[in-house]
Amino acid sequence: MSENLYKDLLSNQLMNYHTIGKVLQSRYQIVQSLGAGVFGQTYIAVDIDYPDNPKCVVKQLKVSNCQTSYLNTLRLRFLTETETLKRLGLHQQIPEFIACFEENDRFYLIQEFIEGHDLTAELPINKQWGCIWSETDVVEFLIDVLGILEFVHSQGVIHCDIKPENLIRRAVDGKLVLIDFGSIQSVDFGIDGELPIYSIPVTSLGYIPPEQFIGQTQPNSDIYALGMIAIQALTGIEPLQLQVDPYTNEIIWRSPNTPVNDYLAAVLSQMIRYNFQDRFQSVDEVLRVLKQMAGETQHIAALEPAENDASEQQPASGKPSPLLTGMTVGLAANSLLMGLGVYSLLNTSPAYSETETLYKATEEYQAGDLQTAIALAKSIPSYSNIYPEAQATIEEWQQQWQEAAQKYLIAEKALNEGRWSDVLRAAPNVPDILYWQSKTDKLAQQARVNIEAQTQDLLTKAYSRAAERDFSTALEYLRQIPQESSAGALVQRKLAEYNQKRQIRAAYFLHNAQKKASVGDFNTAVKFLRQIPKNTSVYAQAQAKLNEYTQKQRLQTQSQKLALSKVAVKTNSFSPKNPTARMENSQLVNSLQEVNIR
Repeated sequence: MSENLYKDLLSNQLMNYHTIGKVLQSRYQIVQSLGAGVFGQTYIAVDIDYPDNPKCVVKQLKVSNCQTSYLNTLRLRFLTETETLKRLGLHQQIPEFIACFEENDRFYLIQEFIEGHDLTAELPINKQWGCIWSETDVVEFLIDVLGILEFVHSQGVIHCDIKPENLIRRAVDGKLVLIDFGSIQSVDFGIDGELPIYSIPVTSLGYIPPEQFIGQTQPNSDIYALGMIAIQALTGIEPLQLQVDPYTNEIIWRSPNTPVNDYLAAVLSQMIRYNFQDRFQSVDEVLRVLKQMAGETQHIAALEPAENDASEQQPASGKPSPLLTGMTVGLAANSLLMGLGVYSLLNTSPAYSETETLYKATEEYQAGDLQTAIALAKSIPSYSNIYPEAQATIEEWQQQWQEAAQKYLIAEKALNEGRWSDVLRAAPNVPDILYWQSKTDKLAQQARVNIEAQTQDLLTKAYSRAAERDFSTALEYLRQIPQESSAGALVQRKLAEYNQKRQIRAAYFLHNAQKKASVGDFNTAVKFLRQIPKNTSVYAQAQAKLNEYTQKQRLQTQSQKLALSKVAVKTNSFSPKNPTARMENSQLVNSLQEVNIR
């Protein structure tokens, strides 16, 4: 055990010893410790204000030091983050926010307690103990949790710690509830940049994606963690026990004995790609593919021959799903990335000439030859069972092709005009045609390169201005960095840091101005006030003082000029025969002039 980990464990044990039984806000009595994380301690408490003493969860935020400046910063960030948790708690599968408060320089968060068991109790620990989940169970699980994450990400929050322990099966209705949000935990400024491994709970290791260790957490970091849980459910192997390809760093999880179809395997592999840029970029993308896959599974089952009567198997009637006909790529694109072409994947189905013709047409369509694809589809005779499907497919192909070409031209124009963020926003809207998606992906890759170059340039300028204490200009440079930049987490930290330093510097100028004004040096006081930028908490107060000190400065100048003129008159009235008096008055005049100049 490392020295740091040992110290943390000892500190937590002492904290628990003194905390159990304690009553917070004369209302919440601590009754049990739930554990400690990187950013604080979690307890179960009872609300003694209510007759039934309902349980609630208390999170005590870890405080690194008790310096006033640190506590003020922590207090501001704590209140800001709790506002986010209030919004998150409105979701039915996220614990409700109850209260937050500060007591004895400690910060506390009160949330709803969820009765139930965590997902660990349902997962197979290994192949000798526990039941391997079926594909249907895994898909239902993914869709359920992705629905929660869709809401979480829409609120601008990344959970950062998706793991079985943080998914509770609620006893009252059997639904999964996502707990323990990392958003409020990010206020510990003692951790900057890389995440220290010794501080991470052992239960989180294996679910945390690579980019999170170097401070570049992305929304699809949560997708990675969820994919690892699904793989554990399918294989019975814990994440840390899985092998990693030494050349690509990709996780090797699928073996010939793994009971999973190619479609679901493609989805899971795409969720856990080593490079976050190669993964699904949003929860919406995964949900769309999973829901499409559910339809594909039913259709493939209808196409497969009966076990004992393969010769009598007929093609399924009705319109097949888009994946099989190529009307949308969706999951097929992911399969191709794994070397599983749609046509070859389905080639075990019964070989009917018309069906093969439509598959061949689909290949041509996806490869970019629309005319050949249409010609092949039109060659299917009208008496064929799939003739209606072929005609509908031709019509939809033509519509999607035109739409894809237009979307591509929009992305290309945005790239040529230097609107790189618009390129990335346009790329996902291209219909699922491999030919057009491939062309658009190249534009998106170039846009990302340009964004990263622009980001480095703006960061350099921001650092330079910050070094000169021009935090307002530094903030302006940071705000110009596109949201799609991989430095997003760093930019957000720097925005918070520079804004805080700008606030402190503004307060410093105001303090110095008041100090100078108290001794009558209004000239210097005004100079300090004029350095206070807008959008700072003391700006309004500084403007009021600026008006006050400017007026006093004007009166002081007039008074000095009047006194100086009186001395001059008096000096002229003295006799030239009295050199001592003339010398004294001359010195007085010089002193007044120096005061006026200053």
